[in-house]
Amino acid sequence: MTHEKPVLVSGIKPTGDLHIGNYFGAMRQQVELVQSGKYRPFIFVADYHALNSMQDAEEMRRRTRELVMAYIAVGLDPEKVVLFKQSDVPAHTELCWIFDTITTMPYLQRAHAYKDAEAKNKEISVGTFNYPMLMAADILLYDAAIVPVGQDQKQHIEYARDTAEKFNRVFKTEIFKLPEPYIMPEVAVVPGTDGQKMSKSYGNVIPLFASREELTKCVMGIVTDSSGERPKNVYAMHRLVRSESQLEASYQEHQGSYKTLKEMLIEDLDRYLAPIRAKYEELKNDSSIVDEVLERGRH
Repeated sequence: MTHEKPVLVSGIKPTGDLHIGNYFGAMRQQVELVQSGKYRPFIFVADYHALNSMQDAEEMRRRTRELVMAYIAVGLDPEKVVLFKQSDVPAHTELCWIFDTITTMPYLQRAHAYKDAEAKNKEISVGTFNYPMLMAADILLYDAAIVPVGQDQKQHIEYARDTAEKFNRVFKTEIFKLPEPYIMPEVAVVPGTDGQKMSKSYGNVIPLFASREELTKCVMGIVTDSSGERPKNVYAMHRLVRSESQLEASYQEHQGSYKTLKEMLIEDLDRYLAPIRAKYEELKNDSSIVDEVLERGRH
């Protein structure tokens, strides 16, 4: 059976509580692309990748389920997307091994994640070193046309393209197609409360399912630069939920009043996130949907 629509593939690791950086940097793109009806979407929970940092089986199971609930809560229709666990499809690791046999160590040593770990004198696992090859398998296995990623993940798509070209050349075939990254520049890097990229490892996140009280605490803790007319970090986050034209008048009117601007951001973020939060709570009360989705996705 042939499919005319190009394939979209994306995945996310179940290694921690989701934050708005995950949502605005990747998940919202995925939802919009799926809703466009232009693609055949495959979205997976990257539990094999997560093993590099999490070896607690019970936590893995719990976070996997939470991630599936989160995807549905943010608007992914399980009827329109293949939503599955990476570990339910053995072909991911099988193809990774085949790619390993044609990949050199110096090539993998150029990967950003490896170089970053090496610079910090970390003891690097084989899984961390080999991460780009498993990601190449994730992507190429489904003949992906596009892969929604943040700017910092672009190199992984380049690795997948290189690997596809090399495999096709070595084995004299055209079996793998070359994927393209799909990056929305205006939200490619979501700022955290300290101005750095929002990341669990920096402790600067705003949880995606935060209560109003928690949201208030996080926003009020955003670092501001008193030398500027406009609090850069507050404004950068505000742009995620309102257009610049809508924000211009408010930021002019309340210039220098950072507390007022933060309060406005709290209102706007809470209004935007409330329906997502409500849907997530609903799914927590009836998790049978998660079982059905994952069972369907594995076949």
